[in-house]
Amino acid sequence: MSGILEGKRVLITGVLTEASIAFHAAKLAQEQGAEVILTAFPRPTLTERIAKKLPKPAKVIELDVTNDAHLNRLADVVGEELGGLDGVVHSIGFAPQDALGGNFLNTPFESVATAMHVSAYSLKALTMACLPLMQNGGSVVGLTFDAQFAWPQYDWMGPAKAALEATSRYIARDLGKQNIRCNLISAGPLGSMAAKSIPGFSDLAAVWDTRSPLEWDLKDPEPAGRGVVALLSDWFPKTTGEIVHVDGGLHAIGA
Repeated sequence: MSGILEGKRVLITGVLTEASIAFHAAKLAQEQGAEVILTAFPRPTLTERIAKKLPKPAKVIELDVTNDAHLNRLADVVGEELGGLDGVVHSIGFAPQDALGGNFLNTPFESVATAMHVSAYSLKALTMACLPLMQNGGSVVGLTFDAQFAWPQYDWMGPAKAALEATSRYIARDLGKQNIRCNLISAGPLGSMAAKSIPGFSDLAAVWDTRSPLEWDLKDPEPAGRGVVALLSDWFPKTTGEIVHVDGGLHAIGA
């Protein structure tokens, strides 16, 4: 029996370690029949090393989503490798240290601007860079952390994720006529490299110990990876502008 991504060509960003959602999305995508190409920044060699742990070889391309030269050449480089694209995974987020860890009221705009550019605007930039390769439509999937709420220690990444969520809806609006869907997975906290960069991350993660209806495992990114793969597939042909929660159900619980 063929996989749900059989014959699909997918570009995946953000594979940094085996603990990342992007790694598990890439692994599951390959297992479900997709051809996968990875992007990395600032250390492509790190991603190349991690990529060797995937079921099949995957080419790694250096891509800084804030660099127009990188974005402008992306379609040519990916096109030479895969011919086209059916799916794109945006797993990119960054905020300077002074924008995290309880410093919300004192963060300078320069740091806020960096967080917004890398974490939110880049969804539009990446999608448009890949658009020439998606002539037959396709699926764009990003990763958020529920921006309905103010989380402990998360600070300016919260507004950045809110901007990401709004950006996804506008991409869904403007590219729907080209049969391109754009959706997000809102995952619970995971012990990824991104999480380790947040001062006081344990305070945030502790919320899941008491409020999540389903037991949540900080060390298991696979459920979120499965969500990404599902949205890349043709099993959600008329779903766009959506945020699918893979968070143990915590988003539904008030207290």
